[in-house]
Amino acid sequence: MDPTTLIGMALALGALLATMLLEGASPLAIILLPPLVLVIGATIGAAMAGSTMSDMRQVNRWLRMALTPETIPPITDRIATLVDLAGRARREGLLALDRHVSSIADPFLRNGLRLAIDGVDPEHLRAVLEADIAARRSDDKVAAMFFARMGGYAPTIGIIGTVVGLIHVLANLENTATIGPLIASAFVATLWGVLSANVFWLPMSARITRTTQLRSAQLELLLTGIAEIQAGTSPRAMRQRLTALLPPDEARRAAAA
Repeated sequence: MDPTTLIGMALALGALLATMLLEGASPLAIILLPPLVLVIGATIGAAMAGSTMSDMRQVNRWLRMALTPETIPPITDRIATLVDLAGRARREGLLALDRHVSSIADPFLRNGLRLAIDGVDPEHLRAVLEADIAARRSDDKVAAMFFARMGGYAPTIGIIGTVVGLIHVLANLENTATIGPLIASAFVATLWGVLSANVFWLPMSARITRTTQLRSAQLELLLTGIAEIQAGTSPRAMRQRLTALLPPDEARRAAAA
């Protein structure tokens, strides 16, 4: 599990609370049930309105993807695995890999190697694996867009909450002693709308997008490795080929490994 998202959110909320304390305000002043119910409930409802029931059945999985995504294996480990498989294929033959496939944890790599061992045409193998990558990327994009929509709706819904609060203030102008607290309470809805968008929903969308980019890059590297194993590429040439696909910093780390 990668806790970076949770740490970032905690840091942002901590900065808000520290600012309020430094200014002499009570953090409890923003913990008001009516604006919280409106902003969170209406934001979720608006996002649902633009989705399908099939989408909503995946919300729990999307939350896990955004808040506690699985740690992506180091790229050097991926390359080491592919180089080792290439060496075995060169020494023992491609069919000899069949007894090692079941021990491979990654389903994408396992499926690709099985296709290669079965003698699938290289172009067909690449087309199947590219379609798999595209399907995964498309599925993750739906999750990222859901939270991005929530980030777009929340500030506007917060303003609506403030307008509702100000209507209540105008209806009670005769009681001057309560005007100040009522106005302050009204603006809490705007605060939560902007806060939830920029501390929760948009970062969650960005995290899913970033995780998708990293996973897609690794899957494309695995695809290249599987194709090279099928072609009988030597382990040394395999390492050079895969290292050339990496950004400069990662390439240096992979070369040093």
